[in-house]
Amino acid sequence: MKILSIITKSLKEQIRSYWVLLLSLSMGPFFIFVYFLIMETSKPQYTVLIANNDSGIMTNDRKINHGDDLTAYFKSLKTDKIAIPFTVNVITDNSVGSERKIIGIESIKNKKADALIIIPESFSQDIDSRRLNEIEFVGDLTNTEYLISAVWANEILNEYVLQATHNKRVVQVKETALGSSATMSDFDLIVPGILIVSLIMLMFTASIAFVSEVENKTIMRLKLSKLTVFEFLSGISVVQLMVGVASVLLTLLTAILLGFNYAGSLAILIIIASLTSLSIIAFSLIIAGITKTAGEVLVVGNFPMFLFMFFTGAAFPLKSEALFTIAGYPIIIQGLMTPTHAISALNKTLIMNMDISSIIPEIISLIVLTVLYFLIGGIIFKVRI
Repeated sequence: MKILSIITKSLKEQIRSYWVLLLSLSMGPFFIFVYFLIMETSKPQYTVLIANNDSGIMTNDRKINHGDDLTAYFKSLKTDKIAIPFTVNVITDNSVGSERKIIGIESIKNKKADALIIIPESFSQDIDSRRLNEIEFVGDLTNTEYLISAVWANEILNEYVLQATHNKRVVQVKETALGSSATMSDFDLIVPGILIVSLIMLMFTASIAFVSEVENKTIMRLKLSKLTVFEFLSGISVVQLMVGVASVLLTLLTAILLGFNYAGSLAILIIIASLTSLSIIAFSLIIAGITKTAGEVLVVGNFPMFLFMFFTGAAFPLKSEALFTIAGYPIIIQGLMTPTHAISALNKTLIMNMDISSIIPEIISLIVLTVLYFLIGGIIFKVRI
């Protein structure tokens, strides 16, 4: 019954501190919206110019122009999963071949295009007679956009020639996507990390919930009521856990509304979010043990918050070399912070659509670190009061 009383009291205190609660609940959706805008404005798009000088050939009283067909092929080609990020423009004025080349080069110099493809006059004749032909690619070799455009264009060109000459590839490549990775956009890939960011914000609400009991002197009344440490921690943790799960679900809903391709089990997501929330609450107890007021929490808490956000892969992808492995699970320096394992678990379940058995190492890591945080925090907080 004492735990229920602490839960009720903590819930009322949390509602009174509505600005901190709003900060915690809104930070996840805010980051989702910001990253969505960043991804939308930075989508890769490559502009390829085609100068078609092909004069064509007559076959069976019908004129064939493979240069025109190749241009149409460029414009219409789609992959099985993702549209090729090409904008194909054709130099269609009345200029001759050399003038078209000059026009295309000027466009590249002025950053209006990334690559220029020059189709020679004999292109159709060479394909019809199966002769070796040459197509010129023009671009800035130091420009990444040109290099990517050239690779794509060369592959499309080879595919067209194979079809036009009725040849087959010696080797056919079959690509198998893991989980739903084939349909994932750059925005989808950052969502798991941002879901964890929404939980990291619990560092403020939970720390303030703990330290306010000391600041307001209510901890003395609680001690006189013979409240156990377990009951005290459990009561506050339940309320903060509710805030954490609500924050994750609100962030996930925002991501879905913005086009996130959700996959995996919602139950597994809630399990990971709950364990991560408990770990953040446990770490918050450490912060509460070294601060005296809510104001100090808002200052001191910024340092671990930024560590948890930017050095675990939450705010942006981060990869580190493993120090060692335990049963095949890599242990890295960032592994001392629980968001690292939570993000790994979410990537497996939301991106790779793997089941809960695949994230057992991450779950064990979360539980072990949470217990460790609670032990350290409990000792510090007990000395503090």
